[in-house]
Amino acid sequence: MNRRTFIRHSGIVSATVLSQPVLSFPARDFPAVRVAQNQRNFRSKAVEETIQRVKGQIRNKELGWLFENCFPNTLDTTVDFAMVDGRPDTYVITGDIDAMWLRDSTAQVWPYLPLMKQDEPLRQLIEGVIHRQTRNIIKDPYANAFYKDDTKVGEWKDDRTDMKPGLHERKWEIDSLCYPVRLAYGYWKRTGDITPFGADWQTAMRLIVQTFREQQRKTGHGPYKFERTTSWATDGVPLGGYGYPVRPVGLICSTFRPSDDATVFSFLVPANFFAVISLRQMAEMLTVLKGDARLIADARALANEVETALKQYAVIQHPGIGKVYAYEVNGFGSYNLMDDANVPSLLSMPYLGAMSATDPIYQNTRRLVLSQDNPFYFAGKAGAGIGGPHAGMDMIWPISITMRALTSADDREISSCLTMLRTCNAGTGFMHESFHKNDPSTFTRKWFAWANTLFGELVLKTANERKHLLNQAG
Repeated sequence: MNRRTFIRHSGIVSATVLSQPVLSFPARDFPAVRVAQNQRNFRSKAVEETIQRVKGQIRNKELGWLFENCFPNTLDTTVDFAMVDGRPDTYVITGDIDAMWLRDSTAQVWPYLPLMKQDEPLRQLIEGVIHRQTRNIIKDPYANAFYKDDTKVGEWKDDRTDMKPGLHERKWEIDSLCYPVRLAYGYWKRTGDITPFGADWQTAMRLIVQTFREQQRKTGHGPYKFERTTSWATDGVPLGGYGYPVRPVGLICSTFRPSDDATVFSFLVPANFFAVISLRQMAEMLTVLKGDARLIADARALANEVETALKQYAVIQHPGIGKVYAYEVNGFGSYNLMDDANVPSLLSMPYLGAMSATDPIYQNTRRLVLSQDNPFYFAGKAGAGIGGPHAGMDMIWPISITMRALTSADDREISSCLTMLRTCNAGTGFMHESFHKNDPSTFTRKWFAWANTLFGELVLKTANERKHLLNQAG
């Protein structure tokens, strides 16, 4: 079932309307909802030990229950691990959709990286994700989602783009090529292991730089275009599938956002910031690996060029707040002031390492996107947070609440986010893609592993850095 159909037909779950945003239940109301041990896809000793350690620090029973369910959800339900030709191979689905997104697969395993050194099978599993992502990038650097079976023909047979067997969807998104670099860099920094970064991986890195260069559109549109016959406006790309015009100022075009919704202006600012840090991480790794000197130089030069263009074109003077980062620009002076819940978002920039959380323009931008000045910021009886066009108006994404906490240094803000996340699960024991601002029992996607694992990452980070917040009753 495709993501759009899932949301439209079976993603909205209705139950009793919750009249209060914060509910309290006795422990007996927290049933076992985690997959039974004998049905789990992968079991990590380090993850299980972490669950027990952190649960012991959490005073609120519901919060502890959620952590126990959500943190291992990727391993329990979405990974398919095997040894192929003598090396690890890991296929990772998003949850309710049997396809592997380059973005989601990185985000889903990212919180487990600190545990690799004490769990060799877990390290192998993550190495397998790197191998699978490398293979997918080489197959098509413009695709965002892939099948395990290279011969499987996807459901989007009428898309006007270069579809081929093995592709679930071919929506060009800058972040799809940034996330695999983020995972590779994080793995390398944690382990020192260079085994996954052989000739194939370096070929994939070359394709990433080539694709970014093509999508600067300095000499024409480049080889990619996308059109789809659909009633969903955010799935369509105007003007022959290339999108609205941009001036070639050095920024990289992204036809789609990390939500898989089409951009309005193709220079997606948070994705370009992500590209800068990813290109520099790539160059650092290739230098240690003694890779292609020309590729290293090109990656660094491209990072510098995009960074310079961001300084010139991405900063907007807001009449009430001051200098802020726009969400999208076109190089002609047009801009889109908003933020979307999906990462990379403007809110998430410090989390991705693209800038400091104390950056004055980021702080101004944060105030904007977490207010009614952002058209996709919603506040109601059940909570407050950022959504986006993908799930519709008044639908808050738990990912945005989690990201707000992950990028905050304020105890009160973090505690408030944890409370909202705890009370928006609608008794299911898991996070969802989105929930209605006035009723958390109206939600989309019951099985969405990225939201679950990211929530687990927040609780683990809080346990390691601000344990006192978990000791509060909540």
